[in-house]
Amino acid sequence: MENTPVTPEAPAASTPPAKKPHTRRNLIIGAAAVVVVASSVASALFLDDPFDDRPAAASHSGAAHSDAVQSSLDALVADDGFPGAIAAVTDADGEVADYVAGVSELGEKTPPPADGLVRIASNTKMYTSVVVLQLVDEGLVSLDEPVETYLPGLVRGDGIDGSLITVRQLLQHTSGLPNYTSAIAGDLFAIRDTYLAPRSLLDLALAMPASFAPGSSYEYSNTNYVVAGLIVEKVTERPFAEQVEERIIDPLGLDETFFPAPGDKTIPGEHPTGYNNDANRELKDITETDPSWAWAAGQIIASPSDVNRFMRALVGGDLLTPGTLAEMQTTVKGAELWEGAEYGLGLIRYPLSCGGVAWGHGGDVSGFETRNAVDETGRAVTIAVTALPGALATDEDTIVATIGNVEKAVDTALCAK
Repeated sequence: MENTPVTPEAPAASTPPAKKPHTRRNLIIGAAAVVVVASSVASALFLDDPFDDRPAAASHSGAAHSDAVQSSLDALVADDGFPGAIAAVTDADGEVADYVAGVSELGEKTPPPADGLVRIASNTKMYTSVVVLQLVDEGLVSLDEPVETYLPGLVRGDGIDGSLITVRQLLQHTSGLPNYTSAIAGDLFAIRDTYLAPRSLLDLALAMPASFAPGSSYEYSNTNYVVAGLIVEKVTERPFAEQVEERIIDPLGLDETFFPAPGDKTIPGEHPTGYNNDANRELKDITETDPSWAWAAGQIIASPSDVNRFMRALVGGDLLTPGTLAEMQTTVKGAELWEGAEYGLGLIRYPLSCGGVAWGHGGDVSGFETRNAVDETGRAVTIAVTALPGALATDEDTIVATIGNVEKAVDTALCAK
């Protein structure tokens, strides 16, 4: 099957318009149908900008910066083979520019919707960690308390003992809990209609031996965040999704962020089509799928600009006390992550090519890969592509290189002048 998407035609390139606060205007630019949108995402939460005391940011609002961001998205489509790509870049003043490349649906010429909704997968871990850390701020949870305190008798298995695993180790992936997703890998089209309850996910993990003794190493495991979600429910005596909504989504006014209800396979609102390869290595639509298998580790749906808004609020100090935010940003080496990346408590720190560091995460789920970051000035970017690199290639070197190209696009958005 030919997987190269059709590039939609568009008017000749022109200079982006001057940004106007509190407005959102669309302008189609360039041969790849860039949509540049200028808006202010400031809300009551940002009347006193949390980044006012940060170093002044260099100007990134001109045509050269827009061209660099657009070129990086175009390359993800033309060179790496993604059907579509979308990005939102929020500058230090909170104004948003949206970019798109490729097509929303293979075989059609319509570009992806600007700032369309996507499954943000493991970016959910940032939100889960914030909920847990807010409970720490409230004195209901302690980072160095054993899991056993909150879930007595539940986390037990071959080399697994909840009395030896702390909440901190869950959030930083140093618990040694095996990753339950290895037990459900396979034909993703076959399980797209399957509902898996959180306890079922934990049972899958506990059927496997521990990866290592708690605190002795680092290994990314979705199981950690399922256990964290269960702790939230036990402590609050409320559903986990409700806690995310009441503590993060509603206070920040994230109108394009959703935690799907049990059984909900749809993406509400405008969204691009997500693709995965079938048994014949052909790209097929997998947009509608039951995301329950990801739960507190990766179930959220959001627009790129909403993810930026969340990240800005987080590192700007609107969601956690300074001491708890400092705990979240205390990192351990994450050898399997990209070069220089270090994992904190649901947050990844990594160096920028232009100097300084950025904070973000990233998420991979069938149909969508997202990468994001917010730098020290409050400039933020979220990029989403509409397939996983493993759906486009089979050899490991190509897959790793393609993942790296998405991450480079994030760096470009934060560093290009």
